[in-house]
Order: sequence, then structure tokens, then C-alpha cells
Amino acid sequence: MHNTIQPKVTLVGAGPGDPDLLTLKGAKALAEANVVLYDALANEELLSYAPKNALKIFVGKRKGSHAYTQEEINQLIVDNALTYGHVVRLKGGDPFIFGRGSEEIEFVESFGIPTFVVPGISSSIAVPAYQGISLTKRGVSESFWVITGTTSARELSADVALAAQSTATVVILMGMSKLEEIVALFQKESKGETPVAIIQNGTTPEEKVGIGTINTIQRVVAEHNLSSPAIIVIGEVVGDSKKRVGFYRELKSNHNKVLVYGKE
Repeated sequence: MHNTIQPKVTLVGAGPGDPDLLTLKGAKALAEANVVLYDALANEELLSYAPKNALKIFVGKRKGSHAYTQEEINQLIVDNALTYGHVVRLKGGDPFIFGRGSEEIEFVESFGIPTFVVPGISSSIAVPAYQGISLTKRGVSESFWVITGTTSARELSADVALAAQSTATVVILMGMSKLEEIVALFQKESKGETPVAIIQNGTTPEEKVGIGTINTIQRVVAEHNLSSPAIIVIGEVVGDSKKRVGFYRELKSNHNKVLVYGKE
């Protein structure tokens, strides 16, 4: 029996949360899975694409509570591939954007197991898009940075300070615990009036959005209890969203005004 097992691993990006944002290729990979290892940020509804008899193992990590260490996850992928055949590793967003996907692939390949990658729609792009925020826009933003708020050393990336000096749109993932530091870096560059959006649970029914400026955003977060998982978007494109043009005119004339709303 075991002679016929053909181990292989497919790393699938689950997208930003809305289950319809899984790619067709991702759905096809799940349909052929013997085992699915899935993350906290991957929508559990996606497991319905896998065969009923496939093993489904939650290996999620949330801030403060890790079901498994990264090393244990790496080993689980290999063990399950050797035992059962096709393992689909389902990761939120795109697995190669701060998802540690490359580490998993390298570990699996060191055992000579064939690997495949199915890119996912990155939350860094899709979550702002759902709010009508275009990360690049002619005449407003020529580029965008996607930066992790928390490096492997648990510190804010030094790139945030560089990004604050640019005119680019800045998207910060996993940055809520470092918001005070982020605000200080932008204030240091005299960017206090720059619009900011914080989008919690983006593209899901639990979505919450807080809008302000660098100077007001901490108050917005405190008043409306915004927390992780959330994406921070900083830049003039936030104020340029057609959905909120009227609101921004009010914001400029009344610095104390803030806005928070749920799913539109």
C-alpha cells in the first residue's frame, strides 16, 4: 500500500478572508488533497473544497497563542506527505508575502518531496481595494510599500522610517501593536495630516474600518476598539477614495472628526 504513496506538497494562498477570493487553481489543488494543513487566517469555509475524507489539521498561529511552532508545522507537512500523499498547505493571503511560505517549501524540498505553489490574492492589496482605496493612482501615488509591522526580532521594520520619507502609499501588516511607533515616525517627517485607514478583518462580514490622519488615528482605534488582524494604510490615496470624498472635506475643516463604520 505504502509503495503507491506519492508525496507532494502544494502551498496554496487562501486570499484575504472572503472565501470567493480563492483562486480556481487553489480550489483544484484542495479538491485533490489527502491532507489539508490550514492557518488561522485561512477561511475555514475553504475546507469544503477538499474531499470529505481528507484529513484537515488546524496549525494556526495567533498572536500570543501558537498551536504549533514553525518547526513543528514544517515537520507535520513532511510527515503527512510521506504518510498520505498530497498535502495542501493553506495559508492566508499570499503565502510569499510575510507568510513564511518559502521556509516551508525549502524544508519540504530538503526531503526530495515535489512542491508546487499557488499564489493567493494578498490582503495587502485586496483589503484596501474593498474600501475603494487604490494603492497607486495617477498623480497621487507612484508606488506602494508593503511592510511588516513586526519583524522576526519582534521589532518594527526599519523600512517604515524610510517609507515615511517617501510619497508612496504605505501598507503595514501586523502593525497594530506598533501603531504608536508608526505614528511617531510619520510625525517626525511632518506627515501628521496624512490620511490613514485601519481595516480590521478585511473582506469578511466582521470587517471594521477606522479612518483618520496620522495625528488622529490612535484616538480612532481607542474609541472604536479596533484590533488585530488589521491592515494599516497610510497615504493620500486613502483620502482619495471616491467612497469618502465628502467625508474628507469635513475632515479637513474639522480636525476632530473621525469615522468608523462596519461593512458597507
